[in-house]
Amino acid sequence: MTTISTVARSANEVSRPDFPDAPVPAASQAAARSLVVLIAVPTIEAGAADEGAVELAGILSQNGHRAIVASGGGRLEASLTASGVETLRLDMASRNPLTILRNAFVLRSIIAQRRCVVVHALARAPAWSAFLAARMAGVPFVTTWYNGFREQNAFKRFYNSVMARGERVIAVSEQIADTIAARYGAASGRIIVVPSHIDAGDFDPARVTPQRIAAMRAAWDVSADTRVIVVIGRILRRKGHHVVVRAARRLKDMGVRDFALVFVGEDHGRSSYSGELWDLVLASQTSDVIRIAGPADDVPAAYGAAVAVVSPSIQLEGSQRSVLEAMAMGRPLIVSDLAAGPEIVLAPPAVGEDRMTGLSFKSDDDAELATAVIRLLSAPDGVRGAIGRRGRERALAQFATEDPASRVLALYTELARPPR
Repeated sequence: MTTISTVARSANEVSRPDFPDAPVPAASQAAARSLVVLIAVPTIEAGAADEGAVELAGILSQNGHRAIVASGGGRLEASLTASGVETLRLDMASRNPLTILRNAFVLRSIIAQRRCVVVHALARAPAWSAFLAARMAGVPFVTTWYNGFREQNAFKRFYNSVMARGERVIAVSEQIADTIAARYGAASGRIIVVPSHIDAGDFDPARVTPQRIAAMRAAWDVSADTRVIVVIGRILRRKGHHVVVRAARRLKDMGVRDFALVFVGEDHGRSSYSGELWDLVLASQTSDVIRIAGPADDVPAAYGAAVAVVSPSIQLEGSQRSVLEAMAMGRPLIVSDLAAGPEIVLAPPAVGEDRMTGLSFKSDDDAELATAVIRLLSAPDGVRGAIGRRGRERALAQFATEDPASRVLALYTELARPPR
């Protein structure tokens, strides 16, 4: 996480009520009061919410506070327990009302026993249990929105509404904040923008050796003269991989050669989408230029092996960590207008070409995506390099500072303060 600012919004205006923008030293916060925060998340496996829970727990632990993470478990849980974070296994991903209610009573007991001062939910299903538990225990409730949830009907709107019920409603981008305010006007004065944070040390192109890049390209079975475009995002329909497949067909029809689109997202096989995606690849005869590779073992090297990175989301996203990591690795970006807002990726026509850090296209528009790919592939190496360098500078300045810990702790401390 990086900068934090409160935004009070309506559909037509934006105002900013008083909130401490200046960093509060983390050490002084820890000395003043030891905090115990209950974090509720569906799993600790993969994705923005899962990684967000690990990050929040780390911020608390590193500054003398305690985190308790309630989840269904997952591969990231081991790193939490190894760092001394308490974990609680519950079926937090369930939408069953009885399970949600049962979880709420368990969480209420944990809040009382561990003397939790804040409850922080990072997704909808666990938010319902956390919200009920926080209300029963009389402690502040906080939520974080990592994307703009779809609202197809009244039931979905009600289900999503729990994420707007916190004393603070954290949005990871200005776009998400605007969406929340437009849908839930009553929450406007409680919205806080806290973009994701990245470790610039891990994502530094100077530290990625040619041998690591060569190993990654070999794992993808691409030749030395093949231009690789990495496509990020878990294999989910809302991430828009099918748009990339359609764009690949257009690129082939236009005679573009010597390129490969490598999908590096995780696939848990929980829906039919991955099968449909592969069927589309076969039907469009693009299997020669598409690699569905799964998650990379060496993520910095995966970005380092690419001439560009694509995020084709068809549902509103926040400040995706993978987008920020690609920026830090100095890679030009091609993002849909729902994958990243103008506060993250600088793209024409909003900025001139001498300031751009990537290109933007209309979500679900494979023709625009194909045009953007051709534009970057046809650009001289020096032009692509300049775009990437500007992106890295922006990532370091906006998303890799040391302020987030102190600002998040300031938020928790403010909420935990006894009423006067």
